Amino acid sequence: MIIKTENDAKCSVHSKHQKQAWKFWDSMTITSFILGPGLLLAVGFRNSVSWHLQNFWRASGFFWQRQWENLHLVLGGNEWMIFFLAVTIVPSLVFWSFNGIMMMADITGKPTFITRYRIQMGKNDPVDRAKLHNAISTVLFNQFFISLPMAMLMLPILKWRGEPCSLSLPTFHWFLLELAVCGLVEEILFYYSHRLVHHPLLYKHIHKKHHEWTAPVGIVSLYAHPVEHVISNMLPVVTGPVLLGSHITSVMAWFSLALLATSVSHCGYHLPFLPSPEFHDFHHLKFNQCYGVLGVLDRLHGTDRVFKQTKAYKRHFILLSFTPTSESIPESSKKPE
Repeated sequence: MIIKTENDAKCSVHSKHQKQAWKFWDSMTITSFILGPGLLLAVGFRNSVSWHLQNFWRASGFFWQRQWENLHLVLGGNEWMIFFLAVTIVPSLVFWSFNGIMMMADITGKPTFITRYRIQMGKNDPVDRAKLHNAISTVLFNQFFISLPMAMLMLPILKWRGEPCSLSLPTFHWFLLELAVCGLVEEILFYYSHRLVHHPLLYKHIHKKHHEWTAPVGIVSLYAHPVEHVISNMLPVVTGPVLLGSHITSVMAWFSLALLATSVSHCGYHLPFLPSPEFHDFHHLKFNQCYGVLGVLDRLHGTDRVFKQTKAYKRHFILLSFTPTSESIPESSKKPE
């Protein structure tokens, strides 16, 4: 029997601390890589673009300012109407427009320029209509009876923070910073709330509903138990704008982007020029991997370890290829342990 000396034990602890520190800084590097481009773009627009592009942006800003003022005039400056239109109607139109197209592909198998990019081949081909109808009814319930009241509660909070419906639009640079902060806040809150509902005491009663779909479709992004919809779907998204005291136009853009992003991550198709859904699709397939949105905290906590050993991980970084990823990098027949 080999007994570790005191020095060996100290070296082991030191090595462990070094490994944790490396993992932390590695995660910070990824965070910087994800959030940095937005900030760099803001600096670039302010400091290094040409005179012509500056004039173009100035004219564009005037255009949107005029449209915003016209909308204010049409709605008579009614803040509740403006808020309702911005935080519910517009994001919902984005959500249902994208998912309407995806559902047609899931039901009919056409057009082939979409269905050929299916991730889990042979699944949802075609989708189970009874199961899909159940998902749609649950999503509508969550939107009308949970999302809508929570969104409307934001107005008095934002009014306490400032003037969310003011006639003056936020600057482009501030808007980019808001998106970066909201994205980071969502990553933190969603990751930990998502892991929470995976706890055995909660999973069976709450999160299991969402995981009925091992091969998800876009509409499943909001298919969840009401409790989960509050803590994992809504709170991570609304917290950022509340903390920043965002203008209603920023909230509208952020909600629309968040709904579009979660729909893409659940859609089941790795389409060219759209973010890869391989990461979250793998979560639905394996359940105990890939809990986050950006993947930063998964990297930090090691909950992407199995994912990084698969072909899906390599496919995850393919964004521009017109060749289906299932053909360019086929899944290995060997299942990860």
